[in-house]
Amino acid sequence: MSVIRKAVPSDAEKVVPLVIDAIGDIAERMTGEKEPLEIERSLCELFRLDDNPHSYLYTYVAEIDGEVAGTMVLYSGEIASQLDKNLSNWLSEKGAEVSEIDPESLPDELYINTICVDPDFRGKGIGSQLLAFAEGVAKEANISKVSLNVETEKDAAIRLYKRSGYEIVSPWTIIGEPFHHMVKIV
Repeated sequence: MSVIRKAVPSDAEKVVPLVIDAIGDIAERMTGEKEPLEIERSLCELFRLDDNPHSYLYTYVAEIDGEVAGTMVLYSGEIASQLDKNLSNWLSEKGAEVSEIDPESLPDELYINTICVDPDFRGKGIGSQLLAFAEGVAKEANISKVSLNVETEKDAAIRLYKRSGYEIVSPWTIIGEPFHHMVKIV
């Protein structure tokens, strides 16, 4: 059983590799970088800031015996467009190519931007624990929908989300790639 807590800036080096594992090639577009070390460095910088979709402020950490076992980035769909705008401004300020950031959620949803369990801790129910935690956050905030997007070919993740009560409600496109938009009513 893991303990889930709010992330702090010093979690960056442990959390960011999990974020990269979850979002894959999207990390290049979100950082304006191509080299793996620069992608990680840039995401660590974004993680330590407080105004973008990769911020520690919106991140939770699942720990087992003091080790980071998983992470989840979670925020209200109402603030998603502002967070994306701030990310675009950050990219522009660093001279990176800036393309429009596709919306990933609807305003009436609590949006799980990223969820990932460390490979060493998979199969222990941590992903399900993180999803249940998100549902608790939604209930506390009086938000009736929790949403996430999953790449259409990630069958194991889709099975987990369906087992947890999420339904595919629509196709979604993020950076030209096909996703399923999945929602659970809580």
